[in-house]
Amino acid sequence: MAVKSLFLALTGMGLLTMPVTAQTFTVLHSFSSAAMTNNLGFNTNSDGGYTMAGLVLSGNTLYGTAPEDGTNGWGTVFALNTNGPDFMALHTFTAVSGGTNSDGAQPEAGLVLSGTNLYGTAEDGGTNGFGTVFALSTNGSDFIVLHTFTTVSGSSSTNSDGIWPQAGLALAGTNLYGTAQYGGTNGYGTVFSVSDTGPSFKDLHAFSKLTANSLFIETNSDGAYPDAGLVLSGTNLYGTAEDGGTNGSGTVFSVSTNGSSFITLHAFSTLTINSLDVFTNGDGAQPEAGLILSGNTLYGTAQQGGTNGYGTVFAVSTNGSNFTVLHTFTALSGSADTNGDGGYPQAGLVLSDNTLYGTAPIGGPNGNGTVFSVSTNGSNFIVLHTFSAVVTNHFGYYTNSDGARPYAGLIISGSTLYGTTLYGSTNGFGAVFSISLGAAASTPQLTLLRTGTNVVVAWPTNFTGYTLQSATNLTSPTTWSNISTAPVVINTNNVVTNGISGTRKFYRLSQ
Repeated sequence: MAVKSLFLALTGMGLLTMPVTAQTFTVLHSFSSAAMTNNLGFNTNSDGGYTMAGLVLSGNTLYGTAPEDGTNGWGTVFALNTNGPDFMALHTFTAVSGGTNSDGAQPEAGLVLSGTNLYGTAEDGGTNGFGTVFALSTNGSDFIVLHTFTTVSGSSSTNSDGIWPQAGLALAGTNLYGTAQYGGTNGYGTVFSVSDTGPSFKDLHAFSKLTANSLFIETNSDGAYPDAGLVLSGTNLYGTAEDGGTNGSGTVFSVSTNGSSFITLHAFSTLTINSLDVFTNGDGAQPEAGLILSGNTLYGTAQQGGTNGYGTVFAVSTNGSNFTVLHTFTALSGSADTNGDGGYPQAGLVLSDNTLYGTAPIGGPNGNGTVFSVSTNGSNFIVLHTFSAVVTNHFGYYTNSDGARPYAGLIISGSTLYGTTLYGSTNGFGAVFSISLGAAASTPQLTLLRTGTNVVVAWPTNFTGYTLQSATNLTSPTTWSNISTAPVVINTNNVVTNGISGTRKFYRLSQ
């Protein structure tokens, strides 16, 4: 058993506790004010704003995208030093006229880095107005449009290649792999590949048509509207589709890099509405985030569903077996949508050792989202950071000190996490942040309090899978005994009350 915390309580005396190191949260960049509009009516600034994408790190430089603002109001690609200064807008997307431009607009996805080249997608713009795949150098030069998505035909929004890509890319050799949320031959999105030099585009899979079942839920065999990027292993791509599948709640899928062997690995179960008018199920629904792969296990998030209706963290084997819910987000309450752990996770996860790290854009004590960690077996769920309450500034924007609504996933380097927020920070246009992880990332802390003839032992409820034990001495071999009294939950703590005897006791949590 792993000993996680150890405390000494002496009859008639105080407490001896083991210190726990806290995490350090730092705002690396606050996107600047865009209170002024240009002559076309779009908010502009020098750096961009409202970032919804994760980051990529090379050396001490972070690279990312902002889907709005910039000098033309249509977003930017940027670079930022990990210690905060030296922000640089590498590319400002050009003004859109009639829905079109030359390079794309509103990049909502993160970037992929290879050598000195960055690759990404822009949801809108391009010569046809339905988005682009692009490349540029890490110094901002040599911007190239690798693919412009084609014009749709008819009310069903169909074409040959897809439209409105909202996800990042995966790179293998000279090929980039991605998804388009809509379009394709059936109008429900595509999986595609394109050469990193641009000329060779291939539609690998077009998601099939949706039809209403007897419950008036739109279903199909493979999923629909893929919002997320792909993860690549060998010749297999793994991804998620937000809707569709046999129950209409979305899917996890795999497809070969040549477009063959499409397999639905998991179809999320049917949603039912509970007494609180919240849609729930057992496993989650509407996955908007990409997956990560470790060995033969895929890890991901579903933004809705679960037993409380506010999303899940899950794992599933690459052959579709062993689907497991690792964490179900708790119910939101009040007009501010608050809870203890967050809700509606819309970003993928990052893995370090046996710990998954992620973000939830809603919930937490202030309703503005959280950064969390959870072990790969579903234990040890911890809230690492709760984004603070916002206030409205004189321009009408929501501001605070640290940012709000983290819609993007994280990256990790050593013991530091990096991420972005959509809103908040000092100007209200979002932030880039870092979190340096301390020992508290994986260690619960016991708190002891003497009350009359009792000692009250407490530890946070966001640590699961622990047993409270006691011993009368620490002389080897020490005999630890499980405390038979079951903990009760008070606010956000597990609480056990024990009578004080004449013998001193040591307490620990074991896992």
